[in-house]
Amino acid sequence: MVLDNIEKLLEKYENGETTLKEEAQLKNYFSQKIVAPHLEMYKPMFQYFLGNQQEQFTKDLPLKPKKRFNYKWLSVAAVAVLMIGFYFTTSIIDNNCNDLGTYCEPEEALEEVSKQLAMISNHFNKGAQAVGYLNEVDKGTATLGYLNEIENTTKIIFKK
Repeated sequence: MVLDNIEKLLEKYENGETTLKEEAQLKNYFSQKIVAPHLEMYKPMFQYFLGNQQEQFTKDLPLKPKKRFNYKWLSVAAVAVLMIGFYFTTSIIDNNCNDLGTYCEPEEALEEVSKQLAMISNHFNKGAQAVGYLNEVDKGTATLGYLNEIENTTKIIFKK
C-alpha cells in the first residue's frame, strides 16, 4: 500500500503537481536505507535535495553605498560646451563664405552647378558612345533567332 502511494506521488512529482507535504513524504521515504529496487534511481536525487536544504551561506557580503552622480561637473561641462559653441559660431560668421566651400551669392552657386552638370553630361555621353557597338550585337542575335526558326521547321519536316 505504501509503495503504491509512493509510486503515485512520484508520478505527480514528475508532472509537477505535488504539494510540499507530498514532497516531504517522498524525501522521507527516500532517506530510508531500504528502498524498493525499481525506485533506487530516485534515491540520489532526493538525498541531494535533503543535503541542499541544510546548506547555508556563511560569507559576509560587503554592502557598499551607491555612488551618487556629481551634478556639479555636469554643469561645468555644459558651460564649457556652450562657450566653445559660441566661439566657433562667431568665428565662422566673421570669415568669408568661400572658406567652407559655399557661395554667398546664389548666382555664383547656380553658375558653378551648371558647369559641374555640363562636365558630367560630357563624360556620360562619351561612355554612351563607347557602348554603342552593343546595338550591332543585338542585330546579330536577332538574325540567329531566324536560324532557330529554320531549324525548327526542318525538324518538323523530317519527323513526318
